[in-house]
Amino acid sequence: MPKNKGKGGKNRKRGKNEADDEKRELVFKEDGQEYAQVLRMLGNGRCEATCIDGTKRLCHIRGKMHKKVWIAAGDIILVGLRDYQDDKADVILKYMPDEARLLKAYGELPDSTRLNEGILDDEEDGGADDYIEFEDEDIDKI
Repeated sequence: MPKNKGKGGKNRKRGKNEADDEKRELVFKEDGQEYAQVLRMLGNGRCEATCIDGTKRLCHIRGKMHKKVWIAAGDIILVGLRDYQDDKADVILKYMPDEARLLKAYGELPDSTRLNEGILDDEEDGGADDYIEFEDEDIDKI
């Protein structure tokens, strides 16, 4: 049998980020950085996001956050802009929902930004396709 040389297996690695629920200081953008909202995840540590300045950028999730901070569509993130590529950026930080609401309250995010609803494309018609209606038929006629 092989000798165990490590300090544990997969379950030990999973339990590392236990300090997520404690309060952290709100980080504002600096020059060379921009707020963005994730449109969709692309895989391979990348996502597509719309920055507050109106540009759609391909964002790369940095290695420190990869498999530790889970990013989904609709999340507010802080991206670092690249000097040499305007259509690409690097994800620096993901804001928790309460931090995103604080950013909106401070006026950092525009009022048109929709928080914690995800990205909805064409579901603004009131949800007419939420249910299916069947006509009542007599079972004996079938």
